[in-house]
Amino acid sequence: MITIHSVSSKRDWKQFFEFPNHLYKDNPYYVPTLVLDEKWNFNPKKNPAFEYIDSVAFLAKKDGKVVGRIAALINHKLNKAQQKKYMRFTRYDVIDDIEVSTLLFKKVFSWGKQKGMDTIIGPIGFSDLDKQGLLVEGFDQLGMFITLYNHPYYHEHLQQLGFTKDADWVEYKVYVPEQIDPRIARISEIAQKRHGYRLLSFTSKKEVLPYAHQMFHMYNESFANLYGFCPLTDGQINLAIKQFLSLVSLEYLYIVVDATGTVIGFGIMVPSLSQAMQKSHGHLFPLGFVRILQSLKKYDVLDMYLIAVKPEYMGRGVNAIILHEGLKKAMENGVKYAETGPELEDNDNIQTQWKSFRTEQHKRRRCYIRPLE
Repeated sequence: MITIHSVSSKRDWKQFFEFPNHLYKDNPYYVPTLVLDEKWNFNPKKNPAFEYIDSVAFLAKKDGKVVGRIAALINHKLNKAQQKKYMRFTRYDVIDDIEVSTLLFKKVFSWGKQKGMDTIIGPIGFSDLDKQGLLVEGFDQLGMFITLYNHPYYHEHLQQLGFTKDADWVEYKVYVPEQIDPRIARISEIAQKRHGYRLLSFTSKKEVLPYAHQMFHMYNESFANLYGFCPLTDGQINLAIKQFLSLVSLEYLYIVVDATGTVIGFGIMVPSLSQAMQKSHGHLFPLGFVRILQSLKKYDVLDMYLIAVKPEYMGRGVNAIILHEGLKKAMENGVKYAETGPELEDNDNIQTQWKSFRTEQHKRRRCYIRPLE
């Protein structure tokens, strides 16, 4: 007998956060989420998104054993701006049993309709910085710390439940060349000389703080028209700054300012933490933190977390400045390739910049949509 109940107690939440680790215990491609981050995400006192979001979470059990989980949320701020009645599902993980998926979504659908919603999309989370998009290609590729991993049957379950494609993201391996393309170097040099752009350098993370809020306010501008994007509040920006600065290496943080010192573009890359997270099962203690520090020092793969350019500066060499410096550092440090985060398949602005490189499009992920009937 399968039972579904809402997550409320500490024991419930522990099972909710740990279930994926049990489900993917022997999978070599799954990369756990940092459990501490998840606890913060679902804590209204810690996550500023709860200022405008309602959320609920469910567990599915069979004979007393957890066999599935799901969370649902309503972004009232985005719904109001877009004049929609959308809800989202996220943290969907399940054994290969369509009955479990059916019962979990039945609960989610019911909750959404009670709240007056008419459409559901997902998997998509609290913000654009949250994990989103069901993996539909690339099941034999190691996951990234910032992305989802799932079994192929998830897609089949969603199709059987009436979900269809709403948007796709693609991901690339971008291989580090033996030498930098002269065109990138030339565009970078011209942009700095002609327009007075400067690439900032830092000796401590404290020096980054005066620019950090500018970066994420600019991020709001840059990503404003992308799928599912909701501008970050000041509270969310403060949290994002803490999270990114805790991981970022200064040699892979690139901030470009104009002649007035205003941030017009930035890039954040981090040495891959995938293997460290796998070994620590998503926990910082007892050894997770040590493994993260080791991964930041010894690596041959970089993860591209964010690249953003102020809209009016697109096509004016800002990207070239970031790429040129990133390439120099990657080559100095013996990096084999960098992995992009998810990029919307129709986002030509971001994908055009990889044309000068040898690339491999190795993953695809999807956001689904379904009317609430």
